[in-house]
Amino acid sequence: MTRHRLLVGLLWLVVTVVGVVLAPSVSGRLVSGNHLSGAAYTADQQIAKQYGGATSDPGVLVLNLPSGQTVQSPGVQTELKAVDAAVAKAAPTLRTVSYATTGSQTLVGTGGTSTIVLAYPPHDGDDMDTTAVDALTGAAKAAAPNLTVHGTSLKSLAAGNTTSGNSSVLGELLVGALGALLVLAWVFGSFLAFLPLIMALVSVLTMQLLIYGLTFVMPSSSPIGPSVQYIVALLGLGLSIDYSLLIVTRWREERAAGRSNDEAVREAMKRAGHSVWFSGLVASLGLFALIVVPNSVVRGIGISGLFIPSTATLVALTLLPVVLSKIGPKVDWPRRSSTRGASRFWTRWSVGVIKHRVAAAVVGLGILCGLAGVAATINISQPTSSALASSGSYTDGLEALEANGFPSGTLTAVPVWVPRAVDAAPIVTSLDKVSSLHGAVTPTDASWRVGGSAIVIAIPQHEVGSSQGGTSLGDIRNTVPKGALVGGEGALSIDQVDSTYGAFPLLFAIVAVVTFLLLARGLKSILLPAKAVLLNALSVAASYGILVLVFQHGWGMQALWGTNSYGVVDSFAPVLIFGFLFGVSMDYEVFILSRVREGYDRAGSTHDGIVEGISRTGRLVTSAALILFFALASLSTANDITVRQIAAGLAAGVLLDAVVVRMLLLPALVSLFGRANWWLPDWATRLLRLTPAGAAQEPERVPVPARDA
Repeated sequence: MTRHRLLVGLLWLVVTVVGVVLAPSVSGRLVSGNHLSGAAYTADQQIAKQYGGATSDPGVLVLNLPSGQTVQSPGVQTELKAVDAAVAKAAPTLRTVSYATTGSQTLVGTGGTSTIVLAYPPHDGDDMDTTAVDALTGAAKAAAPNLTVHGTSLKSLAAGNTTSGNSSVLGELLVGALGALLVLAWVFGSFLAFLPLIMALVSVLTMQLLIYGLTFVMPSSSPIGPSVQYIVALLGLGLSIDYSLLIVTRWREERAAGRSNDEAVREAMKRAGHSVWFSGLVASLGLFALIVVPNSVVRGIGISGLFIPSTATLVALTLLPVVLSKIGPKVDWPRRSSTRGASRFWTRWSVGVIKHRVAAAVVGLGILCGLAGVAATINISQPTSSALASSGSYTDGLEALEANGFPSGTLTAVPVWVPRAVDAAPIVTSLDKVSSLHGAVTPTDASWRVGGSAIVIAIPQHEVGSSQGGTSLGDIRNTVPKGALVGGEGALSIDQVDSTYGAFPLLFAIVAVVTFLLLARGLKSILLPAKAVLLNALSVAASYGILVLVFQHGWGMQALWGTNSYGVVDSFAPVLIFGFLFGVSMDYEVFILSRVREGYDRAGSTHDGIVEGISRTGRLVTSAALILFFALASLSTANDITVRQIAAGLAAGVLLDAVVVRMLLLPALVSLFGRANWWLPDWATRLLRLTPAGAAQEPERVPVPARDA
């Protein structure tokens, strides 16, 4: 790289300029929605072809009649038809289901003193949000001033649990970069702090460019979703800075040891560069393994995630040494932070952990196991309306709905596509007899009769897709005849969870086996990779525990985001956190153990290897974790609930992993294992191709100090 500085620099300049030009166009190429294999997805596709947004959860108008009147009273039908006409005029593209058009008692409240109107958006993927519900409510009130009108929907209730304003990738990127700059300034104490940020800027723009190109080659069945842009930008920022930080720190060490600039660059690339390459490989494979999950959102993130560590690695191994060789010493000014020798604090820390290794292991494992136990109570489902409701007109609408005898399951009414319209009425009769349902209705106006088919709307007693959904969906599927298709958002959510976590054991097995083999080859050990994989799994489980405490039980939700607890964890969050955190946290394992191994090879002592490894990398790893934490914390301000939970879970997981696992458990357990850390039998040596097959050599024997013996 340094022999071809001009060529390397020009190539990256071109890539960066193209990235600057195309980055604003990336968002326009991203496609919302999820594609997966399942009965609900098949049903929704069929329903969407003929009935558009009937796949969505409905908006609900609750119409209370004046005191003493029922739906059978004279003049009431006229008022209800006026409401339908006003709604149709205010939102002509909506499809509605009402008592005035169907005469169904399913839509009549207790005592006949109220009724409801269900409204569906025109297109699949549209929602009955606050704007749509407000328009319907206003039109109904104007058309029938004698009625008491309330409007609500799941989406409008959820709007109370998101912060106001539009989140911006650029704004969050700047916040993350500012936090990173503060940490880098503390680490380097010179203008060198800007160098990792410059590398990160090049990396992030390159990643955006690669995502832009990826949108042209991905099939329509697996589009790249909007959340990818957030994740790539912020996680790419953190990883790029981490990798650059490792190399630049080693370069400064070599300079402080008296090497010339060119020699320092070569030695830094030989040592730290190898660790970065290895870490990037492990992290890339961990993210890419997400493609085994059979839904398009996770697969899209997995394929896109492949570019995050790989691009960060490529920039760190090509552009960074070129810049260091050219201007490194000039920008390392005023250099108030000394890099000569090991950190005194981390030296004392490592010696203390080794001295009290049993206690340190018990404390560390106790923290992780305690949080993992909390994770066992995780509720992966859709939030209930009661969890979303706080105060305001939409909560009033929910309370009015239930006060009139309608279940909250009305908000997750289930659409059933019937291929022959003549079969709709018998299906309604059958569903009316199901105890887990409030009832069913089939609208008969022209907008609900397309191509000879019909739609039956089943109203469950409980909200489908939530933890309180009960057997409603299964009962509907068991009741309707063959050929009828049961869809809706709640059904799709259930199928999505089943398909995602049905593939989770395979995902874990692939990532664990590949990581173990790569680490075994890199560290020349069997025990250390096994320990790393097990601790990583426990660390991920502990991060799930934090996710449960915050988002499911609401610890700190008001303080951090000004919202209420969702009562659940988003269905995508655990699997994506696993993919990212397992790979990213392995970076710190590689950074530390590489220096431990280096110290062990030099001194032949596990004790001395641990002290050297921790004293040299302790500050580096904690700084890298803080940088990644700031990047992810800024990402957690996004209004997208999925992105928010993933970012918050990763931010907490990164800090927990760096402090508890890498700085406490790692040195304690390596010290406890002693000489066994470096055991590698001949058969494993041959299998990992560390020496040519048939030529395995006896490992070099080094004296065993008394403290290891």
